[in-house]
Amino acid sequence: MTVSLILLSAAALVIVDQLLKIWVLGTLVGAPSVTLIPGLLQLTYVENRGAAFGIFQGKTQLLSIVTGIVLAGIIVALVMGKFKHKLVLWSMGLIIAGGVGNLIDRVFRTFVVDYLDISPLFNFPVFNFADCCVVIGTGLLLVYLLFFEEKKTLGKDAQPVKAEETHPEEEEPSGE
Repeated sequence: MTVSLILLSAAALVIVDQLLKIWVLGTLVGAPSVTLIPGLLQLTYVENRGAAFGIFQGKTQLLSIVTGIVLAGIIVALVMGKFKHKLVLWSMGLIIAGGVGNLIDRVFRTFVVDYLDISPLFNFPVFNFADCCVVIGTGLLLVYLLFFEEKKTLGKDAQPVKAEETHPEEEEPSGE
């Protein structure tokens, strides 16, 4: 798998995100919420001038700078080949896509367009497609860290031990 494919996929997701936001801006501004799935999902236009869960309200410039730095770091690490596992590569692609999608909003609109509303089911802030990309990418990264990454052991000469290499039934009797 190449870095080019990951970046191309991220770019495609950014395009989807921006097209959805353009549709929302042309359709939902000033309109009542539109129910898609009764009791579960509706479209509700919200101008988010902060970050997730309403934090950092009005700090658009700060959020833009921090997001830009984090995205630049991820992209540089990706291009330099720092990420090897497919799950990590795809998670980084999703995180890049979501970060870029929301960064475009902050830079060119001074707010992030949010529209996915699951409050009929859960009391949860309105979010968008880019947010979904970041959350799914972060979830995939967490799965990798929990289940696929080899655990480092302490000590200069220590070697990682995989679960399949230990066989308690083959241990020598203790002489009792």
